[in-house]
Amino acid sequence: MDAAEVVQRLGGREGTVAVDGLSGAGKSTYAQGLVEELRAAGARTALVRTDDYATWDDPVAWWPRMVEEILLPFSRGWDAHYRPMVWRDGTPRPGPEVRLPWAPLVVIEGVSSARRSFARRLGLALWLEGGTAAERLERSVARDGEAEREHLRRWQEFESGWFAVDGTRERCVPIAPFAKMHSGGEART
Repeated sequence: MDAAEVVQRLGGREGTVAVDGLSGAGKSTYAQGLVEELRAAGARTALVRTDDYATWDDPVAWWPRMVEEILLPFSRGWDAHYRPMVWRDGTPRPGPEVRLPWAPLVVIEGVSSARRSFARRLGLALWLEGGTAAERLERSVARDGEAEREHLRRWQEFESGWFAVDGTRERCVPIAPFAKMHSGGEART
């Protein structure tokens, strides 16, 4: 789904879009490409990544903090200020404060971004599947490093349960990973 279709489905250049799906499916790359296309088309767009909050020990319970720090200020037309997690030696710690300028269109990317508790506030929820568990694990390890393999495997187990209980996939529009075309005709995930 390209930027024009997202704007069409939203009914304009404002609202909240979730890009959810299994780890290693290509959500980050897809969302980055989508935000670049939206901005190139003149849509003032902010990108929020759930990876700025999630940790191995707190995979999804951090959501109220993201709502308070980013989504609530944005709903009031204010800039957001938050401290994304910075990983050093496999340990997450809050990093320096980041200012995220307000934008009328927000793309939230990452596991649990289309969660049931927030679904009514979303203008559009997208789902990337991204291949088999083994394929996705290998992509995740290639991204995060071999030392994280066991964490990533446990994360896959967790997210399978999370998505089953939350029913996320059923509320989303499925999109094909690896099919997003960008300049130069390259497929992006």
